[in-house]
Amino acid sequence: MTDADLIDRFLAQLARVAGGNRRRWRLVLGAVRLHDVATHPHCNWSIAPTGTVDEVAEVERVADELRLRYPIVG
Repeated sequence: MTDADLIDRFLAQLARVAGGNRRRWRLVLGAVRLHDVATHPHCNWSIAPTGTVDEVAEVERVADELRLRYPIVG
């Protein structure tokens, strides 16, 4: 899975669960940072969402779910 695939999964889940449109969620989500697997063996990606408190909380909730399913992105 690539970082672009991960973003697509984020947007689909956010739009389905929290409502709203993918464009707004894309702005809230921001970029996915990839880390070296040698230094981050359990999960090599991170995000830094920006938006309202509720939007950031929703993104973090989805991120927790996606980290369990897709810990390594390349």
